[in-house]
Amino acid sequence: MKKLMFICLMLASLLAGCNTLHGMGKDIERVGETIQSATKKK
Repeated sequence: MKKLMFICLMLASLLAGCNTLHGMGKDIERVGETIQSATKKK
């Protein structure tokens, strides 16, 4: 599970192309929310 989360976070940060730490933090937060909602649906 940790490996999957790490891969998702890396992909999100690469695809988002954010230039600041603030922007990267928001992107990571969105990925986390997406993962949480996906696990709740199961």
